[in-house]
Amino acid sequence: MTMAKIRLDKFICDCTSYTRSQAKKLIRGKKARVSGSIITDESFKVDEDCADVVLNGEIISPEKYIYIMLNKPAGVVSATADAQHKTVLDLLDGEYANRGLFPVGRLDIDTEGLLILTNNGDFAHNTLSPKKHVEKTYIAKVGGYTYTKESKERFESGIELADGYKCLPAATELISQTDGVCEIKITINEGKFHQIKKMFAAEGGKVEYLKRISFGEIKLDKSLKSGEYRLFDAEELKYAAKKAKGDQYFGFM
Repeated sequence: MTMAKIRLDKFICDCTSYTRSQAKKLIRGKKARVSGSIITDESFKVDEDCADVVLNGEIISPEKYIYIMLNKPAGVVSATADAQHKTVLDLLDGEYANRGLFPVGRLDIDTEGLLILTNNGDFAHNTLSPKKHVEKTYIAKVGGYTYTKESKERFESGIELADGYKCLPAATELISQTDGVCEIKITINEGKFHQIKKMFAAEGGKVEYLKRISFGEIKLDKSLKSGEYRLFDAEELKYAAKKAKGDQYFGFM
């Protein structure tokens, strides 16, 4: 199979945080080498996956896909642009601008916790598709609600929402229960609009706080404060690559 070729200045932009004009200036300034030869023509063509480009004395390679774990704060929308609210992309440093990043799914504006940002559409599709049933776990604080053995069983058999939709089975675990407020861990494997809020509403409760703590095998890094983020580590990247290829393995590590 013939390898696709791209301009050297674009290759440098794809591998670094340099702008196109900065890349051209570096090339013209004799700062780029390909296979040991100095290249001063920014239109020089290299393979997309070329591993023999040196810039300022350092080998550079394409980071085709980026995966970021974000601890989303409340008040920020899961979107790439919004006229009224700060978006999750606004929380990132400038080096991630123009990299095609987008949130994988969404968390409501008042929901906190784990949100994955990537530029890999295959990963997003293979984790968000209803057919994939990727598990997502949340911590919910629910007011006006008493958690019982019977309510646990109703969640496990599938809660029926007010509109008649019957949810897939969900696992619940009581963390604490005081003064009419329950703190519950809940795991679902679908993602309908406001689903968890609607599930507890169908049980007579009101979700007062919601935080996602895991998405498939990806668990929220406890060291990340609200609004902080980091790149995936090696194990998380393995999971992402597996999902991007359509692997059918699901569950937790």
